[in-house]
Amino acid sequence: MTPSETRSIVTLSLLAAFVDGEKHERERAEIKRIAEGLSQADGVNLPTLYQDVLMKRVSLASVAGELKSTESKQLAYEMAVCVCDADGTQSDAERMFLADVRTSLGLDASAAQFSQQAEDIAAAVPMAATGAAAAVAPAAAAQSPDSAELDKSILNASILNGALELLPETLSTMAIIPLQMKLVYRIGKAYGYELDSGHVKDFLATLGVGLTSQYLEQAGRKLLGGLLGKVGGGLLRGLGNQAVSSGMSFASTYALGHVAKRYYAGGRTLSAQMLKETFSGVVQEGKSLQTQYLPAIQEKARTLDAGKVLSLVRGA
Repeated sequence: MTPSETRSIVTLSLLAAFVDGEKHERERAEIKRIAEGLSQADGVNLPTLYQDVLMKRVSLASVAGELKSTESKQLAYEMAVCVCDADGTQSDAERMFLADVRTSLGLDASAAQFSQQAEDIAAAVPMAATGAAAAVAPAAAAQSPDSAELDKSILNASILNGALELLPETLSTMAIIPLQMKLVYRIGKAYGYELDSGHVKDFLATLGVGLTSQYLEQAGRKLLGGLLGKVGGGLLRGLGNQAVSSGMSFASTYALGHVAKRYYAGGRTLSAQMLKETFSGVVQEGKSLQTQYLPAIQEKARTLDAGKVLSLVRGA
């Protein structure tokens, strides 16, 4: 892709992030941080793009006009869909925006099908009913979960998410957030807590992990690092070129799992500040471990079928 097409894809993703106007200031700040952190790519000044979107200096029509190839149009649409779905089911505003994107880019019915697949992935996290009390069930409270087994499940989830980020397909990156949410849900349940999706989202937000911003960070690293390439392709540029990208997904998943384990094992007594500080420390631990587990991440990536991402999320 040309630098102009790359800028347009990122701009469209940012437009999608703010289309419903419901982003908390904390999430806006996190998206800005990510834009600044990804600004090293040649020809892509992400902080400027971020300001252009917030100040409404760019339009969908102008962005669409910069996308010339079929591949770049498809990739731009897929990233916009996944940004809209990152924090759950699409809002009415997001659905209208995506319909306008399809029309502006001249995409066919298969684009709408992709949107449905992404929504299915976002909704594939089994949780307690919204508003259910996250209280200790007497039967569960009488048992202590196997700590070693939980550690193993956290490591396996980290390896899987690191491997998913190696794949070029946007749906593979989309699956990382639901898998992380399911990991937190399973850990809470192991300690007797029935969590609804709102609680899990709040837990991640307390740690500083916004769902929309996390997807932008994951997808942005892949896009600007050249890993996404042609839509629907296989692993690009070899598995050795993914150290930063999949390493962050490995580390963030590893940290989420271990902080959740400490939080629910301790009866949810850690303060928000303690959670954030603990998460930051464990992320660094996860980064240092990524090199050790890189062969396992690469091997897992070789066995993954991105076409079966939904079943992968449902079965995790």
